[in-house]
Parts: sequence; structure tokens; C-alpha cells
Amino acid sequence: MIHYHCADVNPASKLLELAGRHLIVSHAYPRCVDIAHHIAQSVALDNGAFSVWRSGKKHDWSGFYSWCDKWLDAPTTWAIIPDVIGGGVDIQDKLVSEWPHGDRGAPVWHLDEPIDRLLRLTDEWEKVCLGSSGEYSVIGDDRWHSRMTSAFNAVAKRGRLPWFHGLRMQSVGHLYPFGSVDSADIARNHNRQQNTITKMAERWDRAQPPLGWNFIPEQQEFI
Repeated sequence: MIHYHCADVNPASKLLELAGRHLIVSHAYPRCVDIAHHIAQSVALDNGAFSVWRSGKKHDWSGFYSWCDKWLDAPTTWAIIPDVIGGGVDIQDKLVSEWPHGDRGAPVWHLDEPIDRLLRLTDEWEKVCLGSSGEYSVIGDDRWHSRMTSAFNAVAKRGRLPWFHGLRMQSVGHLYPFGSVDSADIARNHNRQQNTITKMAERWDRAQPPLGWNFIPEQQEFI
């Protein structure tokens, strides 16, 4: 499992301590994208949907497409296809259909969307991002884990798992067979007295998930 660490580190000079790691850069905070491409093993380009959702600002998808157009020249860079948190399936599918950069992107399935959509995305894309939203917005609570179990059970029944990327799921990444996860933990917390960037990155990067998925019986919900 690859851990993508948020590149929005302050001061920017501290980002150099993550040289040789994997970095994620948000379109909402793009200032370190050039440095990231000079020091990282690979770079993920985040569409900034979470930041937009929290701030209430409008999406700038055309700007995101143009931004990606430059940085996707790097063969180890990929992008998260635009999504709207809480936008509904029709909006998400429309955004996926409008994505101009082909397989250099990965669509997002939100946990509050039908699992049938997740299955469809795994048929059409080599890499799919999982995002927490709606009633499953609290990563790691019982309801969230139950939904993740349902999703992995459904996909595993069909054969080998695809590459799943867990959005903001680094803290639980070791529990599920992800291909990659991301987190802003280092960017937010490296200045705490007990932390150093190197030790935090080493601790996260050592955390690896099971190799596969064993079917887990699901508890039925009663209305």
C-alpha cells in the first residue's frame, strides 16, 4: 500500500524532508506542486472537492483540467477525477464522463452511493477512489466500517480486487486491502513537539494492509 502524504507543509522548506515519499497535492492548495514533482516517487493530484465542500466555494473544474494537463506529463502522476460530495449519482457520473485525461485519472465512489455504482466503476476503471460522505462521513465509526465491509464483500465476490485509493483513510488503511491511501496528518501535525516529519512518515509507510479480502458476514439492519 502506498501512503500519499499531503504536500501542503508549512514552512514549504520542510517538504524536502518528505523527499523520496509519495505526495498528494490539492488543487485548492497547489503552491508545492512543482517541488513535489522534483522530490516525490509519485504524485497524486487532488481535485479539491473536500476543501470546496467545507468552504462552500464553487468548483473550478476547467481550471483543474488545465492544471492536470501540465502535471500529468509526469508518468508517475495521476489525478482524482472531479466529484461533488453529496451531489448524487447523476452528477458524479456526468463529471466522470467529462474527464478529459483518460486513464490518468481515478473516479470517486462515495460510501453513501449505491454499491452497484462501485461495481460499475470497478468494471470501467483500473483505479477507484473511496470517499466518506453522508451517513458514512465519520471515518472509523461502526457504521462506516459496516459500509466498508459491504463494499469489499460485494467487489471481492466478483474476483480479484482492483486498486482502491482511500481518501483521507490513512488511519484505517491497514484494515483494508487498499492500493493506496492519503492523509494530511503530517502537514497538520508535524510541528507538535513530539513529532518529526521523518518519524511520522516512517510510521505511516510501515503500516500495511492484508494481502486480500476474506468475506465477512454482515449484520442486517432492522427498521
